[in-house]
Amino acid sequence: MSVTFSKGHDLQQRADKITRSRSADKSGLPPGSLIHIGEKHAAERSISVIQYSTDKLIRHDIRAIGELRQLQNKALITWVNVDGLNDTSVIEEIGQELNIHPLVLEDILSTHQRPKLEEYEDYLYLVAKGISLDRQQHFHLQYEQISILLLANYVVTFKEKADDTFKPIYAHLQNGKARLRQFGSDYLAYVILDTIVDEYFVVEDSLDEIIDSLEDDLLLDANTRILRDIQQLRRELITMKRSISPLRDLLAIIQRTDTVLLQEKTLRYYGDVYDHVLRVTDSLDSYRERIAALQDIYLSSISNKMNETMKILTIFASIFIPLTFITGIYGMNFEYMPELKWRWSYPLLWVLFICISIALLIVFKRKKWL
Repeated sequence: MSVTFSKGHDLQQRADKITRSRSADKSGLPPGSLIHIGEKHAAERSISVIQYSTDKLIRHDIRAIGELRQLQNKALITWVNVDGLNDTSVIEEIGQELNIHPLVLEDILSTHQRPKLEEYEDYLYLVAKGISLDRQQHFHLQYEQISILLLANYVVTFKEKADDTFKPIYAHLQNGKARLRQFGSDYLAYVILDTIVDEYFVVEDSLDEIIDSLEDDLLLDANTRILRDIQQLRRELITMKRSISPLRDLLAIIQRTDTVLLQEKTLRYYGDVYDHVLRVTDSLDSYRERIAALQDIYLSSISNKMNETMKILTIFASIFIPLTFITGIYGMNFEYMPELKWRWSYPLLWVLFICISIALLIVFKRKKWL
């Protein structure tokens, strides 16, 4: 299996640079100004509302936040999911409807946030990074900021684009006897985090296969393409580690936080997600060590190739040294050199050259230099 990185990786690198440069658009604006910072996706914004209890499951697709008022029902758990952050007015309306702090709304629209947890009086604000593998390209990772607002009987999620990240949760909700239908909004927030972390394991498995393939290719033929793939993979690992490691601190804080929004029985499930994140970060550390080992193997292979080349050149030089010595002697312009007058001196000299060369080759062969 041969692994190659396509130009999509370079395009992603450029997109990241563009995202960071757009942060300058907020320069000079007061705190809480709502400006979308990040990559603008072509898909239209969509808002879905799922309300459920042990015996009821309702799904609505709404176009305006004002419709939420008509759907309010304290007997049901309400999950509002917003796909697409280009329309800042939607985020502003949600903030007004649920009384969300303007700085939180600003962070939702700034998609370069690190995973974090912020605790407020009536709600919790969580940020996680969704990481998925682009199946159409060779190991091209896609990063997405997922923001979560956890309120009493209410969960609001914000995603940069529409995708299948939450599809397993939708399928899980179809089961009326599922634990998700029995527990509150804090359990729904746990399921969302757990779904995000589960995707990390999918990426991790692909990483393992790609590194194994790189090791095999490297042992067969160490070339500049493989070195380029190793460097790109190393950069992906660094970015992935930077996106996942803060999530470990977030989950640790959740287990220590004292808030009525998180029930004691649900905190145990957050501890399970914490263990999963530890496993992923440990695996990333081991992958970075393997990548470092691959770089060492590449340098050793190049060094060995150079040594082999130098050995061949040295053998040829060793063969020609005595021949050059003899040629130099008879190339001197002395008047009395009786061998020059012999009839068979020239053929004999060639025989001598050939015998010396063969003798040296035999010696080198016995010493296993050839």
